[in-house]
Amino acid sequence: MVKIIGEGEIHEVDIDGLALRVFLKGLEILGGPRKLVEYRNLTWLPSLMSASYAVVLSNELMKTEDEIAQFLGLTRNTVRNMLRADPEIVMKKLEGELEAKEIKEHTAGGIAKKAYQEIKEGRDYPLMIGEYLKQIETIYEEKWQWPISVLKNIKGVDFPVNSPDILIEKLGKIIIEDKKLSEILKKLEYPVKNPAELLHKIKEKL
Repeated sequence: MVKIIGEGEIHEVDIDGLALRVFLKGLEILGGPRKLVEYRNLTWLPSLMSASYAVVLSNELMKTEDEIAQFLGLTRNTVRNMLRADPEIVMKKLEGELEAKEIKEHTAGGIAKKAYQEIKEGRDYPLMIGEYLKQIETIYEEKWQWPISVLKNIKGVDFPVNSPDILIEKLGKIIIEDKKLSEILKKLEYPVKNPAELLHKIKEKL
């Protein structure tokens, strides 16, 4: 939770919570889990999560590209591509982009910016988003479920995380492609700054 002071007012922003809402709203914009399952591209999820953080940090905390890149463990150019994406152009090209196995940075950024805008305008439906999480767990094979399982089970974890202990406690029972996540977590470089970086580091080890 971050306190923001402006024009005599103080309000709190739950950066992790808002980034997760943007991420899940992005899934909804993509057509929901059943749309993604047509293309077997849940490998998009870590990039979409990073873009969600980038958009939230830029708009809510006015962080620079360099600061966001450092926070997320990405290059400045990657962050720039995310933040400069035109949501309307991305939406027009989205059908063709869905066929690609790897999401492009500007595509992830465009979706996240569109999701953030809709949330700010009140078009956010928590019950529907919760249903999407359930759908992913029931219709995807185990190897495609892990990003959602990780995000659901790290609730209450304070970032940055400096050792694998708390993550193993929360995530140790998850199996990815016959590999125990607990063993993968032991091999990660620490500290892990945020959930987006956690997803990327797990993906790299896989």
